[in-house]
Parts: sequence; C-alpha cells; structure tokens
Amino acid sequence: MGQEDTPLEVLVGNRLKALRRTVGTAESCTGGLIAHLLTEVPGSSAYVIGAVVAYSNSTKEQMLGVPAGLLIQHGAVSEPVAIAMAEGARRVLRVDYAVSVTGVAGPGGGTPEKPVGLVYMAVASPSGTYPAVFNWESSDRSSNKQRSAQAALQLLLDRLG
Repeated sequence: MGQEDTPLEVLVGNRLKALRRTVGTAESCTGGLIAHLLTEVPGSSAYVIGAVVAYSNSTKEQMLGVPAGLLIQHGAVSEPVAIAMAEGARRVLRVDYAVSVTGVAGPGGGTPEKPVGLVYMAVASPSGTYPAVFNWESSDRSSNKQRSAQAALQLLLDRLG
C-alpha cells in the first residue's frame, strides 16, 4: 500500500508520533467524527489527548472559551469561530495541535449567506492558527460530515509538514 492509499488518519498519526506531538479536536458539524477516525488507529493513545463536541453555542463558549461576541457578530458558522474553537481546544486540552470544524451539515439549516455544505475549520499549532473554508454544495448530511472530516485531517497533516 503506497502513501496515496494510506488513510489520512494513519498519515496524521504517523507524523504526530514521529514529531512526538499531541492533538485534540473541537467539533461541531462533524459530531466527533474526526476524533473517531483518529482513534481508529492502533496506538493513537500516544498522541490523541481528547475531543470536545461543541454543538451548541453555549458549549462553544463554556467548554472552549469562544467569546459570545464572536458568535453574535459572525455566527457559529464562521472563520473567526472556527479559529477560536481550535485555539480554545489547544488551550483546554493542552495539546500541540488542535483542529476545529463548524458548518452546516444539512439537509436543512442553510441560508443564502450560509448554505448547506458550508464548513469552516482551523488548525491551531505552535506556529499559529490556520483557517480554511469549504462549500461542499451538497445537502447530504453524511457526505458533508465525511468530506469535512477528511478535509480537516488533510489540513492538519499539511500543518504537520
């Protein structure tokens, strides 16, 4: 099996082990799927420290320290909130890297400004926080969650170098 056939969660795990670094997640629309994928890898307890599934705004505020003002001004599905979630998870879980995801999984809940399939994510790392945005243009909830989890793992892998 070549590297192109290796699941992202395995590549991420191998890189974290090689670097002797830790990871945590802050997930909204993916509902813990990223943490699930990471912990499917044998030996992942060496680098996965924890996860926060912060579905509600109050959980984002209380568990991750996302400022209420950000949620009011930008909404939960926004780049500033994804950044605050990742940085909050990095701080609360005391990890080297934290990845966050917030979006509209569907099939309902979208608006013209924030359609179903719109997802923001970020990776907080020792060198800074790196956001990304995707619009899957799909109303299929499961597909949007899977795509988001894979994109988040790729974003994390890219930051691990």
